[in-house]
Amino acid sequence: MREGAQPVADRLRATGPGNDGPDGGPAGLRAIVLGAAAGGGFPQWNCRCTVCALAWDGDPRVNPRTQSSLAISADGVEWVLLNASPDLGAQIRATPSLQPRRGDDGSRDSPIRAVVLTNGDVDHVAGLLTLREKAPLTVFATAETHAAVGANPLFGVLDPALAAWREIHLGEPFAPLPGLAIEAFAVPGKVPLYLEGASVDIGTETGATIGLSVRCSGARLDHVPGCAAVTPALVARLNGTDALLFDGTVFRDDEMRLEGVGTKTGRRMGHLPVGGADGSLAALAGLAAGRKVYVHVNNTNPMLIDGSPERRAVDAAGWTVAEDGTEIALPVRGAAEETPWPSLPEPSRQTRLPTPPTLRTPTSSPSTTIAR
Repeated sequence: MREGAQPVADRLRATGPGNDGPDGGPAGLRAIVLGAAAGGGFPQWNCRCTVCALAWDGDPRVNPRTQSSLAISADGVEWVLLNASPDLGAQIRATPSLQPRRGDDGSRDSPIRAVVLTNGDVDHVAGLLTLREKAPLTVFATAETHAAVGANPLFGVLDPALAAWREIHLGEPFAPLPGLAIEAFAVPGKVPLYLEGASVDIGTETGATIGLSVRCSGARLDHVPGCAAVTPALVARLNGTDALLFDGTVFRDDEMRLEGVGTKTGRRMGHLPVGGADGSLAALAGLAAGRKVYVHVNNTNPMLIDGSPERRAVDAAGWTVAEDGTEIALPVRGAAEETPWPSLPEPSRQTRLPTPPTLRTPTSSPSTTIAR
């Protein structure tokens, strides 16, 4: 069995409402990978690259995956989504813990209480449209991401009387639900594709691309589904986490070109490759982490294939390639063994976001600017 995964029967029992941990105590931090693939999912609807062809032909070495999203909970009853995938409807149907309940008055009721966005990419925000049917919801986003998403009138279908947008600030923990604390931090990235201009800054560290540190019952999980570079500061921030879910989009920087399905490299798309001397596997080799899991995996990535050289390299380094339904359950920790925040937090602020502000270019770290 792969690290971090559970048999289906165990997974269903573990994620049922109100279940305690195996020792009968509080469940602690629970995370379910709703979708492990990058944009378009795997296999992609119009692609027969080497890896997609295996999936279309039913090869048992590959398993289909939906688009990137993670669900977290402190009690197994109420859940927060980290990104809202275009496949969210199918993901809810596949995950009993997220399925609707009937309210005491016969009204609709959902265990999904909030969504936290890590960027404005289509594969992370389009699922918000699935959540438009008149249910209370809080959407947490940086000012940059809210500006990008909120400027599109299509998202006005989220009833403002029920769907509250709240601004999150880098380095300031906030609580989307009781028992859960989340701190956002900038990671090297870029603006969403639909906001790119004639030239694109790759590797900027702003609120446009963030990672999330989640803490619950003393345990810590870090979620970084998009990352253009691993810097020493990022390694220091992630070090010591109980679980790291990290960007695994491409294995080779030029794999889309080699497969003939695209012209952009992984780095051009804002994603550091997994392999190579300067890839994430090497850059994070010394990282102390309880579990290390690759998410947001592109359909061209050969580490999707069980037994491939790329998968063996990932396995040998102590990493797992996530599948839809992969669950991570982190134990409750005592005060003396808490996993600390990687940085000292400032007082928390939560601001209800008004009408989307004009997108601004914030102060950023050095980056690479390339032509489109």
